[in-house]
Amino acid sequence: MRDAISTGAPQGGCNADLAGLAGVTSEGSSDAEDLARLGYRQELRRDLGSLSAFAAGFSYVSILTTVFQLFVIGYAFGGTRFFWTWPVVFLGQLAVALNLAEVGSHYPVAGSVYQWGRRVSAGYPGWLAGWLKLLGDIVSVAAAAIALQAILPSVWSGFQFLGGDPSLTSRDGAANAVLLGAGLIVLTTAINMAGVKAMAYVNDIGVMAELGGVVLLIAALFLHAVRGPGVVLEPVYGPPSSLGTGAAGLLAAALMPAYVLYGFDSAGALAEETRNPRRIIPRAILKAIVASGIGGALLIVAALMAAPSLTDGRLATEGLAYVVVSALGPTLGKVFLVDVALAVCVCTLAIQTGASRLAFSMARDGALPCAPALSRVSARTKTPVAPAIVVGALACGMLVVNYGEAQLFVLITETAVLLVNLSYLLVTAGMLARRLRGWPGRSGAAAGVFSLGRAGLALNLAAVAWGVALIANIAWPRHDGGGPAWLEYFPLIGVAGATVAGLGLFVAMQRPREAAQVPRGEQGVLAERETRPAQIDLLT
Repeated sequence: MRDAISTGAPQGGCNADLAGLAGVTSEGSSDAEDLARLGYRQELRRDLGSLSAFAAGFSYVSILTTVFQLFVIGYAFGGTRFFWTWPVVFLGQLAVALNLAEVGSHYPVAGSVYQWGRRVSAGYPGWLAGWLKLLGDIVSVAAAAIALQAILPSVWSGFQFLGGDPSLTSRDGAANAVLLGAGLIVLTTAINMAGVKAMAYVNDIGVMAELGGVVLLIAALFLHAVRGPGVVLEPVYGPPSSLGTGAAGLLAAALMPAYVLYGFDSAGALAEETRNPRRIIPRAILKAIVASGIGGALLIVAALMAAPSLTDGRLATEGLAYVVVSALGPTLGKVFLVDVALAVCVCTLAIQTGASRLAFSMARDGALPCAPALSRVSARTKTPVAPAIVVGALACGMLVVNYGEAQLFVLITETAVLLVNLSYLLVTAGMLARRLRGWPGRSGAAAGVFSLGRAGLALNLAAVAWGVALIANIAWPRHDGGGPAWLEYFPLIGVAGATVAGLGLFVAMQRPREAAQVPRGEQGVLAERETRPAQIDLLT
C-alpha cells in the first residue's frame, strides 16, 4: 500500500511545497525517513549508487545511438557548419539541467519531471509536465529501438530477416526495423521486470562500453583524418537542401542536437532507488549532460575530419556509419558498430526504465487510469512491473507506424522530442514563478541540497527563454518539397492533441473522492496509511 503523509496542506499544489520538511535530510536521518517527509513510504529497493544514477541519464542521451542515428539530419541541412548548432544547444540544455538538478535535489522522488512539476506548479501545469514526458518517453523507446536497423544489417547481412533492402526508408527495411525493435523492447522489458539491480548491472556495463567506445572511436577518427579541424569553419555542403545554406538551414540543422541532448533528467526518475539521492541525483544529471555535450562535439568534429568526401552526398544519407566503415575499414569499423548496437540496447533500456518509474509515480498519486495495478510493487523484486510491461507494449505498438510510413515515424519522433522539452519548460517556468516569490528560501543553502545560489534567478530565466526558443524552432513548420503539406504541421498537431487528451484525462481523474478523504487527526492519518494508497488533489 502506498501512502501520502497528511500535512494539513493539499498534496498537489504550490502550498504543498513542504519547504520546512523537504529542504534537507537531517543529520543521521535515513533516506527512507527523508522520503517519508516528502509524503511516501519506501517501497522500491534502494540499491543504486552514483555510477548507476549517472548511467541512467547518460544512457538515455546515448550519443553513440543518437549521433549515429541523426547525423544525417544535421549535415543535410547545415553542412559542415552544423557543428556550431551543437554548442549552442548544449549550453541551452545545460541551463535547463542546472535547474532540474536543483529541483531534483529538493524533491528526490521517483517520477522526476512529474514530481518536480506538481510541486512547483498547482493543478494542471504540474500534472501536464508528467503526462507530456510520459508520452514522449514511450515514443522515444520505440525511436531508440528502431535504430538497430541502421546498424545491425551493416554488421552482418543475416540481421536483415525480411527482404533484401536494409534502408529504413524502404518497405523491407521498415518491416525489419519493426522486427528488430520489437525484439529489443521485449528484452528490455524482461530486464526491467527482473528488478532494478539487474537493470543497473546491464546499464552500467553498457555505459562503460559506450564511454570506452566513444573515446576510442574519436581517437581512431582523428588518426584517420584527411582534413584539419578548420572544416567546421568552412561552409561545405553535400547536395543542397530545400532550405538553402543560410540561417533557415542552420535552424533546421539544430534539430539534430536537440534530438540528442535531452533525457538527462532520467537519473531523477530513480531517486527512490538511489542512495543519498539529494547529493547523487543532481551530480548525475549534470555529469550526464556535460559528458554527452563534450563527447558529442568531439565525435562530430572527428567525423567531419575523417569523412572521405564532404560533397558526394553520402554524409547526408548514410551519416556516421559511412564514415566509420570507410575510414577504419570494414573489420575495425564493424567492431565499433557492434559497440554502437550495444549502446542502442542500453539506451532503450534506460528510457523504458525512466518511463516506467514516471508511470508508477503518477499512478501512485492516483493520477493515471488503472492506478492500483500500475502502482503495485513486486514483493520479490521491489520493482513496479506493470508500468514496464505497459510502456513496452505501447512502444511496440508505435513501431508498427514505421512499417507503412517511415516519414511519419520520423515526425512522431520529432513530436516526442517536442513533448519532452515542453515538459521541461513547464517545470522551469513553474520554478521561475516560485523563485520570484522567494523559493527555495533558506532550504536552498542548507547542507545536503544542491543549490544554484545567487545565480539561480539568472539561470532560471535563461532556461525558460531557451526552452521557448528551442520549442519554437522544433515546432516551426518546414516544407521539404516531399509529401503532403499538412505534414509540416504534424508536430504542432501532435502536441495539441496530447495536451487536449491530457486535459480530458486530468478532468476525468478528478471525479469526487469523498470516500477517499484523509481523516483529520493523528489516528485517522495512521488508519488511512494502512488502508489505501494516496490520492492527491491535483486541482489544488
